[in-house]
Amino acid sequence: MEKTDGIGKENGSREGKKSFKDGSICGYNSLHHLLSANLKPQLYQAIQRFLAPRVYLYPLAIQGFEHWVYLACNMMHWEAFDPMRQKWMRLPRIPCDDCFTCADKESLAVGSELLVFGRELSGFAIWVYSLVTHNWSKCPLMNLPRCLFGSSSLGEIAIVVGGSDKNGNVLQSAELYNSEVGTWQTLPDMNFPRKLCLGFFMDGKFYVIGGMSSHIDWLTCGEEYNIETRSWRRIENMYPGHDAGTFHPTMRSPPLVAVVNNQLYSADQATNEVKKYDKVNNSWSVVKRLPVRADSSYSWGLAFKACGNNLLVIGAGGHGGHDDGVIVLHSWNPEEGNRDGQEWNVLAVKARAGAFVYNYAVMGC
Repeated sequence: MEKTDGIGKENGSREGKKSFKDGSICGYNSLHHLLSANLKPQLYQAIQRFLAPRVYLYPLAIQGFEHWVYLACNMMHWEAFDPMRQKWMRLPRIPCDDCFTCADKESLAVGSELLVFGRELSGFAIWVYSLVTHNWSKCPLMNLPRCLFGSSSLGEIAIVVGGSDKNGNVLQSAELYNSEVGTWQTLPDMNFPRKLCLGFFMDGKFYVIGGMSSHIDWLTCGEEYNIETRSWRRIENMYPGHDAGTFHPTMRSPPLVAVVNNQLYSADQATNEVKKYDKVNNSWSVVKRLPVRADSSYSWGLAFKACGNNLLVIGAGGHGGHDDGVIVLHSWNPEEGNRDGQEWNVLAVKARAGAFVYNYAVMGC
């Protein structure tokens, strides 16, 4: 069934927040990260106080488009990686309670913010890291707080769908987050409830695929949300997944997909292959082997994301004689195909990071 009611109630607000729509914050982000990583704290803070009032005056023409990769390879810390400059930076520790630190979490990069969703002793909580202030703060809760949801962002907005509420009920509701003002808006419900699903934007529309409609039933259909008409469309067999006997449903991770230049790719955890989606025929074809094993842990602890024009695969593995505890970032440009034996490029190696990617996000600015 389709619901046609429009955007509903609004939750939370951060008054007076500057707009990031024109991207003018990005030049400051790069400078901010480089300064904080290389200068003494006292000098960095003095420069930050000088730059902050002037950040929104930066002309867009002098800035380039760039990305930051955010990783949590242990429960205590987040790391930021700048692929362009090959720089790592540790983020400040989230000032949360021990319950949030140890609980399962979801993450989402939107605008110039990194949102981390989890549970504190008092219930669901969202912490937001700002590239402007280099600090964490509490984010307003969703109108219907949840976990195990699907999500994706497009510019300053993000859409969160499905998941489970505090009582374990599988949800079919959806919400939109506006990072410019820090508010949540209720969207029309999806056609089906689902948790452990995956969301993404493609061709200006939001999609959700995979997930479970109950504790045992895995969904193969997808849904498309049209932001202009505020309506959902069901797409049969958009993500067939795996044979029933391959994995028990509760062992599966959410689908691993990424969109590069409006082309959808998936990392198949059963075959360790990258597949490409055919929008016309609603089918998938193999394009490349993954650089790491995805089947050994049912895809948990593995990251698969778009980063500019590249696919990014992040996972544990020995590299250059290192033992376990090494995280390797692999990249590949699908438009270059496999010509001349094109292999995955080792973008970075992070030693002593841990052997598991708990959470990750890629921020483009």
